[in-house]
Amino acid sequence: MFLEMKDTSELMIDLAYSALLYDSREIAEEVFNLEEMIDEINANIQRKSVASAVNDGNVEKALVLLRLATCIESIADGAMEIADVVLRDIEPHPILKMSVMESDTIIARVAVDGKSVLVDKTLGETKLTSKTGMWVIAIRREKSWFFGPDENTILKKGDIIFARGPKEAEEDLFKIASGRKRKI
Repeated sequence: MFLEMKDTSELMIDLAYSALLYDSREIAEEVFNLEEMIDEINANIQRKSVASAVNDGNVEKALVLLRLATCIESIADGAMEIADVVLRDIEPHPILKMSVMESDTIIARVAVDGKSVLVDKTLGETKLTSKTGMWVIAIRREKSWFFGPDENTILKKGDIIFARGPKEAEEDLFKIASGRKRKI
């Protein structure tokens, strides 16, 4: 549970900054969806920690777990606050705009269409990273998340891919995922 919570909060930070830098409402909304997931995980950790303290009497262990979960929750809340700036249409600071212009790396959010050559293929089979320059950092499939997918991860119709890479590779990734480009 802690690993899932940590991975989720890390992704939230990446997505929140990307949403802010590129003024992406879609990515900002994903951060809010992930926050709900963090809240559920945190509640489960709290319940299990208290139950464990009651059963084995180790209150110190329960306190450590609760503090750790609270710290991760704080990180997730910070990411949500960053994303909220985008959702409230607050104009970014000029220095932030300059950093966007100088940045050569972006995070893209793309949906895998049923017509895409990616459907039912592993990331290894597609060679997506080497062919497009976009590295898949996470996949959302309905309400499930896959963090740090590897070459054996199978892509399905409807998956939402989050990929990091050069700005100029983003359009190619969109075309492949949407089925408009049939060859990778």
